[in-house]
Amino acid sequence: MIYKARTESPELKLLKALKNRYPSPITNQTYYTLNKGYVGEVLFDQLIEKLTCPCLVLNDLLLQVNNQTFQVDALMILSNQIHVFEVKNLEGDYFYEKECFFPRNKPGNEISNPLLQLERATSLLRQLLQKLDFPISIQSSVIFINPKFVLYQAPMDKPILFANQLDRFIQKFNSIQTPLGKKQQQLAAKLLSLNENETPYKRLPTYQYQDLRKGITCSACHSFSVEVQHSKCICSDCGFEEKVKAAVLRSVEEFKMLFPDEKITTNRIYEWCKIIACKKKVQRILSSNYKKVGVHQWSYYE
Repeated sequence: MIYKARTESPELKLLKALKNRYPSPITNQTYYTLNKGYVGEVLFDQLIEKLTCPCLVLNDLLLQVNNQTFQVDALMILSNQIHVFEVKNLEGDYFYEKECFFPRNKPGNEISNPLLQLERATSLLRQLLQKLDFPISIQSSVIFINPKFVLYQAPMDKPILFANQLDRFIQKFNSIQTPLGKKQQQLAAKLLSLNENETPYKRLPTYQYQDLRKGITCSACHSFSVEVQHSKCICSDCGFEEKVKAAVLRSVEEFKMLFPDEKITTNRIYEWCKIIACKKKVQRILSSNYKKVGVHQWSYYE
């Protein structure tokens, strides 16, 4: 059972918006890296959905213990065990040497060791469980989810699983049919309550409102080739249609995400959407969906 579902991180959502409106090599590369990781985690989630054993799965946990923050890609609570998963969506040929990972085509470019990341997360989780007075065995695995990933000289004594091993791994879990008790439910609820919200702004490039491209993007293909035809916004690139009201509200939420300290005003949203010909139409949409604060030229919406 999925106790905490996975969603796109606020940082990934922001980068997706910036990639369209303020493209730069830094933004594009960071977005590519985060999105590739997220795609790999979603592939792992699809595998987890095949589980039939009694369990609780919590995705994307950000926890803290002893003033140290750690992240868990996926955590599975069984009747007598917790399993921690570090999911990697690497692609291509790599090799393992002296406890380090290297791309085979660039042997001098060492990458972050996912085994060390997993070891740190597992250790800190164990400390947290001790503080919560919940003694339970913890197992952990690094999951290389991409079938196009090859690791030469892979260590036999490390908790590494490759794509072609995962079906058998799931079958092993499905052989466990011990039901969960109240304590496992309480632990899942406690971990969920301790989950922190990471600020999405700390690793983003600096950007200003005037630098960002204005307009409504297509909800399907993210193109700016959107035209208003009567009550619909229609993308000339992919043909996707969306009600004008829905498109404006989506653009407002994007604006709020990118500029959380800015006030939502009719003039600002009219300028942000760009393709809405009538300013009063924007005002009507804002008035019917947000609370108006203030009067006349000082009014804004929240």
